[in-house]
Amino acid sequence: MTVNAYAAKEAGGQLESFNYDLGEIGNEQVDIKVHYCGLCHSDLSMINNDWGQSQYPLVPGHEIVGEVLKVGSEVKGLKTGDKVGMGWYSASCMHCNQCMDGKQHLCSTAEATIVGRHGGFADTVRGHWSWATLLPKGIDMAKAGPLFCGGITVFNPIVLSGVQPTDKVGVIGIGGLGHMALKFLKAWGCEVTAFTSNKDKADALKKMGAHHVVDSTDSDELENIAGTLDFILNTTNVKLNWDAFLNTLAPQGKLHTVGAVLEPMEIPAFSMIAGEKSVGGSPLGSIALTRKMLEFCVRHDIYPTVEEFKMEDVNKAITHLHDGNARFRVVLKA
Repeated sequence: MTVNAYAAKEAGGQLESFNYDLGEIGNEQVDIKVHYCGLCHSDLSMINNDWGQSQYPLVPGHEIVGEVLKVGSEVKGLKTGDKVGMGWYSASCMHCNQCMDGKQHLCSTAEATIVGRHGGFADTVRGHWSWATLLPKGIDMAKAGPLFCGGITVFNPIVLSGVQPTDKVGVIGIGGLGHMALKFLKAWGCEVTAFTSNKDKADALKKMGAHHVVDSTDSDELENIAGTLDFILNTTNVKLNWDAFLNTLAPQGKLHTVGAVLEPMEIPAFSMIAGEKSVGGSPLGSIALTRKMLEFCVRHDIYPTVEEFKMEDVNKAITHLHDGNARFRVVLKA
């Protein structure tokens, strides 16, 4: 099968039309006709080789929703015509301790959809059947793509950290990840505080789920809520005054980061020891948790706020995201 795609030919390059042959389908693989694919900051990082693992030509795209075109002879639970989604991972070994324990996203040999292979900025993408997740009935496919990366990235910490509906929680950074975290945590039943450096967004943040909005750059505002929060989720990738945020946690509170902060995080030991506080982090989530997240989204009508571009306008969409103008996720329509 010949795939029609858009690829970067070099680091930082514009995406160009690119065709390649998928070859014979494996026994446990599925081919997916792409209907929509989200554009994520991780795609920009891969295009620019920020993480030193990009191979060119590179077809980005790892927030894929579409329709099963073809299945291998040993595929389980999927058939041609099924509507599915696929995210950052497209395969895992299915025999290591992590996979056997239902934590396939922690598999040391998991295959990333756009690392060493071609992704979803194309008419077709291939992956292992286990990572092609059936979409629940009633889901809006035009908005579902970002749930397979940004959505599960912020949903996993809620479950992993045992967040309770009675908890008071905070979200740092209300962008592509943070705005979904607000929606999830409100539906979870929590009292939600949004930390932002732009108080002009206060009304919009409250509509998305925040009960309170705190200026993350104002030490007095942070001090006013000292010792009140049970859980804080950081979605930013910038250096912050982490001690000030630890101070807002109640005893046994947790600061959890999903933002890829490149600089070492300065965490004073005594800020954790006093009050038995903890700091953690996580990648995406397991296959089973992704399914649960999708059901949760349908039940509570939760979707990312998206802007749609045509697939052929991919470079325009990349510029829009790179310049910080996305509100809040970008989706490409095939």
